[in-house]
Amino acid sequence: MALTQWRPWLLPLLIMLGLTGCESLSTGSFEMPDIFGSQSRDENVVKRQIAFPAEEYAKLEKHGTAAVQGRLSYTPPGGQTIVGANETISVAPATRYAAEAADVALSGRRIEPADPRARDYTHYAKTDADGYFVVRGIPAGVFYVAGSVLLPGGESRSPIIIKQVTLSAGKTREVELSR
Repeated sequence: MALTQWRPWLLPLLIMLGLTGCESLSTGSFEMPDIFGSQSRDENVVKRQIAFPAEEYAKLEKHGTAAVQGRLSYTPPGGQTIVGANETISVAPATRYAAEAADVALSGRRIEPADPRARDYTHYAKTDADGYFVVRGIPAGVFYVAGSVLLPGGESRSPIIIKQVTLSAGKTREVELSR
């Protein structure tokens, strides 16, 4: 095949190859990542005060045409920025149930596991080697985008990094997931 016959396909092919490093995962495809870091055994896990609101979640769409993309990174106090390579990003609807978990996580504590039904509404992606991620197929609405970074030495994680975003149908929102 001559080069002129390949030319119309060249740009889409290059774009597709560039995006293959950002793996998007469907909802419910694996367990919710432990983005709260390793904790000592004697540390108490915070009990949820808000029961899973099935009625609230039943009103939410599970899939849509919105997307979120960005980069995960963490800069420790007085240190160099560490990119979140090959990390899991979660995108969960900003419900009162999720807000409780976000508040606890941001305070540096660990909350008991989420009700498995919440995973049906949570979207996941893996970052590429440079910390970039793309999550597609999200419905319009308000969401928490969250992740954490494995620290050098591989034995501990950064504090959780959470950003609240509003997504619109058919639009892609850029998020700098950093702390």
